[in-house]
Amino acid sequence: MDLSHLIALGNRYCTNTAGINELLPSLSIYRRDAVSDIEATVYEPVICLILQGSKTTSIGDQTVELKPGDALLVSHDLPVVSRITQASARDPYMALILSLDLGLVRSLYEQVAEAPAPAAPARSLTCAPVDASWLAPLVRYFELIENPLDAKVLGPATLREIHYRLLLSPIGGMLRNLLVADSHASRIARAIRDVRTGFRSALSVTDLARTAGMSASSFHEHFKAVTGTTPLQYQKDLRLIAAKTLLVERNHSVSQAAYAVGYESPTHFSRDYARKFGLPPSRDAGAVMMAS
Repeated sequence: MDLSHLIALGNRYCTNTAGINELLPSLSIYRRDAVSDIEATVYEPVICLILQGSKTTSIGDQTVELKPGDALLVSHDLPVVSRITQASARDPYMALILSLDLGLVRSLYEQVAEAPAPAAPARSLTCAPVDASWLAPLVRYFELIENPLDAKVLGPATLREIHYRLLLSPIGGMLRNLLVADSHASRIARAIRDVRTGFRSALSVTDLARTAGMSASSFHEHFKAVTGTTPLQYQKDLRLIAAKTLLVERNHSVSQAAYAVGYESPTHFSRDYARKFGLPPSRDAGAVMMAS
């Protein structure tokens, strides 16, 4: 599919060549001019369209490789690791990112409840080639950047159309599951909010299961089905992502970062950190010292 128009718009409105460019409400472009080391972050519900370059993204035991024309849809808050694998100053990595509004998704329940569900199994992180049905309104939404009044008046309706098209698309299965407030997908989303809020504290799977209205065994099963990982591993990933930020951006020592995110043992923390990121935390802490 020809993405040249979107690439041209991206080049025109990107002022930050090494990070996020916020364009319109919920819409941004991420641009990098070089390949990256392993990066870790928490993806909130989003649709990401790769325009140039390539990257790999992983959650739990699921890894997807993304190239131009591929779209990544994330329906739940997910701690992921990723790496940009193809980018240069001449041909930078560029991805168009639209944050999804789950309130808007649920407002479409009555309109789409009877529509056939996508045939593919529903996953909270799904990758597929871009679909023309939702690309067309996404392009129209991006084009509104050239007329602020149009963006203000027409933008909300265009965003609603994008969400509607995504719900009916092959990658919209988990979004469809979130339409129902009492579905397993929605219950797990409530539990995820609790884990994110209290990830530094000891995790009680029993309490989370109660929040989700499930037995402990059922909760564990559905949590892994939605997120691709266990509740304890999810919490650990949140802790390690937060610790990496403290080491790289806040100049914390390894021990300070370990205790700040809820670890009782810096040794245990260092072992988990190296297993996740491929390098001991001292290397990230040392990188800050060398750069200063």
